[in-house]
Amino acid sequence: MYNLLKGKRGIITGALDQNSIAWKVAEKAHEEGAEFVLTNAPIAMRMGEINALAEKTGSKIIPADATSVEDLTNLYTQSQEILGGKIDFVLHSIGMSVNIRKKIPYMESNYDYFMKGIDVSALSFHKMLAVAKKLDAISEGGSVVALTYMAAQRTYPFYTDMADIKAMLESIARSFGYHYGLEKKVRINTVSQSPTKTTAGSGVKGFGDFFDFANSVAPLGNADAESCADYCITLFSDLTRMVTMQNLFHDGGYSSTGVSDDVMKRLGIESES
Repeated sequence: MYNLLKGKRGIITGALDQNSIAWKVAEKAHEEGAEFVLTNAPIAMRMGEINALAEKTGSKIIPADATSVEDLTNLYTQSQEILGGKIDFVLHSIGMSVNIRKKIPYMESNYDYFMKGIDVSALSFHKMLAVAKKLDAISEGGSVVALTYMAAQRTYPFYTDMADIKAMLESIARSFGYHYGLEKKVRINTVSQSPTKTTAGSGVKGFGDFFDFANSVAPLGNADAESCADYCITLFSDLTRMVTMQNLFHDGGYSSTGVSDDVMKRLGIESES
């Protein structure tokens, strides 16, 4: 451990169970000396194991619906009271698509479901930032990280409306990052993670096959949840104090690889490399 977050206070959203990236981030943040509050939607908390994580990390839990400005206001207010000061880092690890859950094809998207996905998975990020700024709840030089996926830039048919939603999430990071950086030096970035065997990720149709495909393309293989947590910790730390408004790929090199020798072999094509 390097005490990268010693003395820092944070809010970590979205820790559902031990497979969650947010869960791993919480464990790593605790190891690196941070104190933080855990939060999730009430329904998600009933489904998950967040109490065990809170006990392990000595953290308090504040239920909050990330689509509710009232809940978010309470979250920041209570967090500062519990932690004894302004917040230094925030993890946005919130994503949900009713269209995917109900296996509705992209071109037949239910628009009420689509709007729900936008509100939960993207607008919640804007709301979290707007409430924090209004309350002046994040310390100068603080860091906010949201988790995303490369379908925001490239087409993955099985990712349906979440691709559009993640594109909006990344745009919010850039747009809000400019204003918050200018006024308070707060950094806002997104981390574009490999396909990861989380409870949410595994619910996407064809996830297993695509996980194997991405793993065969990426020179370093797929980045797992634990390594993603390590990366997030560096973004929360002062070592990355000049990094903001970026979409940062954490995918073992997948995003920069056109085709791999392994995939060529599977297709029966001889590589000349």
